[in-house]
Amino acid sequence: MGAKRTKARPGEGEKLRGEILLAADALLGETGTDEALTLRAVARRTGVSTPSVYAHFPSRDALLEAVCLRVWDELAHRMRDRAAEVADPMRALSRCARVYARFALDHPVQYRVLLMRPSGGSSPGAVACFRHLTDATAACVRAGILRGEPETLAMGLWSAMHGCVSLLIAQPGFDWPQEPEALIDTVIRMAGLGTALACRVPRDAIPPSGVLAGDLDGLAAGWAASRGRTG
Repeated sequence: MGAKRTKARPGEGEKLRGEILLAADALLGETGTDEALTLRAVARRTGVSTPSVYAHFPSRDALLEAVCLRVWDELAHRMRDRAAEVADPMRALSRCARVYARFALDHPVQYRVLLMRPSGGSSPGAVACFRHLTDATAACVRAGILRGEPETLAMGLWSAMHGCVSLLIAQPGFDWPQEPEALIDTVIRMAGLGTALACRVPRDAIPPSGVLAGDLDGLAAGWAASRGRTG
């Protein structure tokens, strides 16, 4: 239980708000569920009265949303920074996707709250992450790697990543690979390469399976040979 605090001095309101958010975030991390988050529990942990918490957050839902968005602001910054580390647009897009997936698995409670339950509107955190993903996708379009509307392409890529991490979070007892990164990497490559191919080939132009397999094998062999010459 947190020690009782003295009354906050003028100008310390933002400091207390930050301490409340830290306490709430710690509760979520320790318990693994948002059900443990109550204003009373957070007040006890912070060392203030429950009305002091109400002064900053009028309801449990308001506090829960604030602590989750605080984490997702960090994700948006990480996605931007990791993408900026490489010049190749497709690799930058892949980095965004990997940061997104890893962050979701590291913060499963916040991910469930913001993106895995019904909502009356768009989460600001989700919108920020989607904007960075769209920017990375737009760079691929400008480079000629992908074709189409960046937002539409980004929605498809986001859907693939969300499906992957949502299953990992919601079905932990399933027989997943021991290292989830292996599955995440497979999904990212399938989504990225699949999108690059799909935006070039109309649905009615896809050849029979046998022809498709041979063509793809030839393409992969050519890439491998090219890599050997340049590597």
